[in-house]
Amino acid sequence: MSSRLTLTTGALLMAAAVALGALGAHALKARLSPDALELWRTAATYHAWHALALLGIGTLQLLMPQRTGLGAVALLFVAGIALFAGSLYAMALGGGRAWGYVTPFGGLAFIAGWLILAVTVARTKLGSEL
Repeated sequence: MSSRLTLTTGALLMAAAVALGALGAHALKARLSPDALELWRTAATYHAWHALALLGIGTLQLLMPQRTGLGAVALLFVAGIALFAGSLYAMALGGGRAWGYVTPFGGLAFIAGWLILAVTVARTKLGSEL
């Protein structure tokens, strides 16, 4: 992903995280069971943190454009939001426990993204690109 696409996607996903968090806190609070509401909160939390992380990744892409690993990190975070948070949102809304089989793949995408970020930054001679 390019820095522009990463930043745009991060901003849009952050707006969605705020909206979905508010939906859960207000409109769905009386309609969901406590367990379903906890799933919703977990989804919104991971969604927001990783959308915010995308804004940081996009900024790093601007500062270190030759580091292609950052684009992979961005894609993994987007996939993680879709798979991890998306499956939890679906389960909270009564989509069935089968969505729980999808959740770990999103978690793995998050973990892989963070590990690639660590390797990418560790291999960067700080000061030469920042």
